[in-house]
Amino acid sequence: MICGEDRADPRDHQHHRRRALLDIVVTVEGLGKSFGKVRVLSELSLQISRSELFGLVGPSGAGKTTLARIMAGMTGATTGRVLVLGQEMPSLEAINRIGFMSQADALYGDLTAWDNLQFFASLYGLSGRAKTQRITELLDLVTLSSDAKKRVAAFSGGMKRRLSLAVALLHRPEVLILDEPTIGLDPLLRKSVWDELRSLQGTGTTVVLTTHSMDEADKCQRLGMIRHGRLLAVGSPAELKAQAGTATLEEAFVVLGGKSS
Repeated sequence: MICGEDRADPRDHQHHRRRALLDIVVTVEGLGKSFGKVRVLSELSLQISRSELFGLVGPSGAGKTTLARIMAGMTGATTGRVLVLGQEMPSLEAINRIGFMSQADALYGDLTAWDNLQFFASLYGLSGRAKTQRITELLDLVTLSSDAKKRVAAFSGGMKRRLSLAVALLHRPEVLILDEPTIGLDPLLRKSVWDELRSLQGTGTTVVLTTHSMDEADKCQRLGMIRHGRLLAVGSPAELKAQAGTATLEEAFVVLGGKSS
């Protein structure tokens, strides 16, 4: 006779499966994207979990930015679909819960840093003391407090990147999508950005970022390696290196790219 504690309860399996599905924040299914006759993404499929720090890594022109923009609802797919927070993108409901930072800084040069943040905070529905407090916190986070009243047109490229990050964080998004967030930052500021991303991850925010830097890719929990619009492999940095039999991610990218061609 089988004891009760040894018998698998199918309800437990269903519960865990439902729990796993709830924890999936981004789902990419058979995604393809073309611009005219140019195919930029082909048959991409992956899933990203809640509170995960996920990196999309590959050389310039690999399709990382296009994938990030589709995830953020900035452009649509040609084939397949992307679900974010249970909504098929583009979705206004999901977009309001996403923070997006593009490579091109979407800032108003004639306005000060403070006024830029005021404007975007109002779009997100922040007002009064809560808005002022949030802007103050973020200016301190990106070390721009002393430059808050300067016109953005006078900012360096690195300062604009930091302000763009602050804009993306204003409404405390559940999913943060960053396209090459540390371009133009010095090593000290790059470290502070990574410290903040890990802190956000610790509070439940899902972070998805693109990078062409293998050193930065190594800091992610999991990676999707992309080349020529195709997904080469998905896994943790350690898993990808083990799969390729290499000591570095750069070597792993070359090996896995060769296997997929």
